Amino acid sequence: MPAQSPAGSSPARRGGRWITEWDPEDEEFWARSGERIARRNLVCSILCEHIGFSVWTLWSVLVLFMGPEYGIDAAGKFFLVSVATLVGSLVRVPYTFAVARFGGRNWTVVSASLLLLPIAAAWLVMEPGTSYGTFLLVSVLTGVGGGNFASSMTNINSFFPLRRKGWALGLNAGGGNIGVAVIQLAGLLVIAAAGEGHPRVLLACYAPLIVLAACLAWRYMDNLAPVTNDIGAAAESARDAHTWIMSFLYVGTFGSFIGYSFAFGLVLQNQFDRTPLEAASITFLGPLLGSLVRPLGGLLADRRGGARITLWTFAGMAAATGVVLLASAIESLPVFLAGFGALFVLSGLGNGSTYKMIPGIYHAKATARGLAGEEAAAYGRRLSGAAIGLIGAVGALGGLGINLAFRQSFLATGSGAGAFWAFLGCYAACMAVTWFVYLRGRAAAPVPGAAPAAAGGGRASGAAAADGAEGRPRAYSEV
Repeated sequence: MPAQSPAGSSPARRGGRWITEWDPEDEEFWARSGERIARRNLVCSILCEHIGFSVWTLWSVLVLFMGPEYGIDAAGKFFLVSVATLVGSLVRVPYTFAVARFGGRNWTVVSASLLLLPIAAAWLVMEPGTSYGTFLLVSVLTGVGGGNFASSMTNINSFFPLRRKGWALGLNAGGGNIGVAVIQLAGLLVIAAAGEGHPRVLLACYAPLIVLAACLAWRYMDNLAPVTNDIGAAAESARDAHTWIMSFLYVGTFGSFIGYSFAFGLVLQNQFDRTPLEAASITFLGPLLGSLVRPLGGLLADRRGGARITLWTFAGMAAATGVVLLASAIESLPVFLAGFGALFVLSGLGNGSTYKMIPGIYHAKATARGLAGEEAAAYGRRLSGAAIGLIGAVGALGGLGINLAFRQSFLATGSGAGAFWAFLGCYAACMAVTWFVYLRGRAAAPVPGAAPAAAGGGRASGAAAADGAEGRPRAYSEV
């Protein structure tokens, strides 16, 4: 997976807009030209990722257009959006490799252009009488939009220094996540203006936006030649317990955000008997709030520590789930909306804080190995870049779990309450893992690697200090 070679040792690349030397940790370089270049790439990345999220969550809106004449029940609609979630999760892994293989700018152009395929396919099939299998195939195509997140985040991770990653990754992801709210708002406007029978109006709006995004990426983005695929880093991150721990926590934060984004409208229709227009008038608000606060989650993590913010986020999500369960029991739509809105906001905060934790964890492991300065920063970038794609893919599978849980709950009881009880247990487990691994004994524990390494065994003893005598990761005070 992507790693960053030391400045001046970049492999030769041919073609336009390749940057051969890139060292964002060098403050002089950053102030002279690095920040300007990184910000320009960030803006274009946000736009392309934004549209990718819109396409990925397209079926959360299209199902609102599918009235009784389509012959698809609630369980069938939940399965449609589940398929898109699954495919979007799986393609994140190859999309992460693609950044280093083809260049961040080049792959952004390609991945943005690919979004035309599901839009065109949906245009052809969105009408009563189309078979359910055909709809499933188009749902598979929309999954490519989910891969844009992984390549975008991997690319932007290489552009920014460690001290700015929380803000940059949070802004990049938040701007992308807003694509969920925007397509749902666009769906509301189409339903209100043209009626439930005109989904093609929505699709026609997105085709020119995709072309525009691809053209802007081609014109203004850059490829980083020092970023190369590092199979060793990929294997090392896959063996590292922290990668899987963070994947689990990301299931709780991003999995919740994307799962609820897909399911919100369907839950309102089936549990509270809202019409498509009534559901669409509400559904965009949750993803919008969750997206807007994601950069705040990264900023708070920069200042207060990612693990601490993540712990309180999960505590809040558990409390909000309790509110939703209460609302379901008393059949109160206002209370339900308050609880569900809180879940979106808190999942957005947690998305930002968990992504801030990833580079911090691997920088802490570097210091535990006795590394310092640029050597430690390079090690942290190498491992965090490798881990981001895997963590993003596994975390997104949480969205699949949420939609399948809703599907089963509605099939069994006609209500989403059973699914919410399962989510409550998941958030409690995430709280326990966050505290046990990253916060337990923090006040007493030194920063890993703070003690000088013994001669001849510095790296081994540092690794042992980081991973603990039992082979279990200990609390990281830098995270």
